[in-house]
Amino acid sequence: MEENYLLLWSISIAVLSCIFSWFYWQNYKKKIGFGSITLPPGDTSWAAIIGDCLRWYNSISSSHPPKFVEEQVKRHGKVFTCSLFGRKAVVSADPVFNRYIMQNEGKLFQSSYPKSFRDLVGKNGVIVVHGEQQKRLHAIAVNIMKLEKISSNSSFLSDVQMIMLQTINSLPDNEVVVLQDVCRKVAINLMANQLMGVSSESEINEMAILFSDFVDGCLSVPINLPGFAYHTAMKAREGIIAKIKNTIADGMQQGGSVERSGVLGRLVEEENLNDNQIADFIINLLFAGNETTTKTMLFAVYFLTQCPQALEQLLIEHESIKRKSHNEILEWDDYKAMPFTQCVIDETLRLGGIAIWLLREAKADVEYKDFTIPKGYLVVPFLSAIHLDEGIYPGALQFNPWRWLAEENKEKRNWRTSPYFSPFGGGARYCPGAEISRLQIAFFLHHFVSKCRWTQIAEDRMSFFPSARLVNGFQVRVSKV
Repeated sequence: MEENYLLLWSISIAVLSCIFSWFYWQNYKKKIGFGSITLPPGDTSWAAIIGDCLRWYNSISSSHPPKFVEEQVKRHGKVFTCSLFGRKAVVSADPVFNRYIMQNEGKLFQSSYPKSFRDLVGKNGVIVVHGEQQKRLHAIAVNIMKLEKISSNSSFLSDVQMIMLQTINSLPDNEVVVLQDVCRKVAINLMANQLMGVSSESEINEMAILFSDFVDGCLSVPINLPGFAYHTAMKAREGIIAKIKNTIADGMQQGGSVERSGVLGRLVEEENLNDNQIADFIINLLFAGNETTTKTMLFAVYFLTQCPQALEQLLIEHESIKRKSHNEILEWDDYKAMPFTQCVIDETLRLGGIAIWLLREAKADVEYKDFTIPKGYLVVPFLSAIHLDEGIYPGALQFNPWRWLAEENKEKRNWRTSPYFSPFGGGARYCPGAEISRLQIAFFLHHFVSKCRWTQIAEDRMSFFPSARLVNGFQVRVSKV
């Protein structure tokens, strides 16, 4: 019911947006002198403007989000003009141009998010700020989450796995569970521990409720009235901020420092940020980190279930690690001994990565090849269209982790430099927690496949709107090993 309501609401908004877009476009053509610049190809007729909006929402609500883009590419080429969100937009399925957009963040392009989202994640958040402020906050996030720091921090590795084991060990034996809920619980508990330094079960549960409400509202209908997820999320935001500020105040009363571990403690002690900036910083990491980790853990198990050969090879790898390890808690060297697990993670990110597209705005008229993108246009690098392109990845719709072992894919695999694989974005806004997220997913897969066997109960399908998920939550019967 909720899914249908959201889709109907989105379509209604899309139609209204298209109407306003058409009037805006007619006026805009007069201002720029239609024909004086060469736009990327695309149908800008009245029928197309409405049709673009409807087909866009229908596509991103499906199990195959790039469908609309693929249809337009066949008609117009890999870079085309259309109407989205009530504005003229240029959408790209060109890997080279996508990377050009990401590399020119802050110069030719800047991120563009609706006010409702900015209000929720905070005006000081690294996701929404621009210019020097964005560079500074992003650098702080990168420094905090450096993999070199993690590899030498045995307590961090232990804390991460203890949280996972508590959740996995508490699963009922030989009963049906909704794996989507299990993965979300693991991810939110990790966030509470790592961001806030929360360790007690009661504190984690309290923060988990706030975090869950907040994340639900980030991709919901932006109606700030009681009874709507967005309103609940705004209340959760207030609760999280209060917790953050109370933690800072308690630390200062105990001698001028925050004694708790976690990102919050390091921000207070090492960075020159005020309390509001710190609160928004934590909330932005919460949104970005929770979604990536939850959905990749879930989709990895889902794809492995559909591919018994890959699951068997993964089990062999982790049984070998168990035999060599003298402790249930893995060490850094154990993590480095998971080559096939890394292939599974990369293939999951390619097929089911939640960064389907990016939303940017042209800061100036941008010349690219034979066309011009006018200042103020939305620019949408559609990353999923690259990841699912048969010309780039043969058998693109099939889960095939072995593809990443092929010599011709080694350069593609480096997400920091490759235009063909961008699960964590790129340029100045790449996800600073990418490596931590990969580590957490690998550890989760190790402990889950080592301790559990499962059988899928019913058919399920992926959906990416309003948030990436499995429609029925992926119900499985779990038995303990």
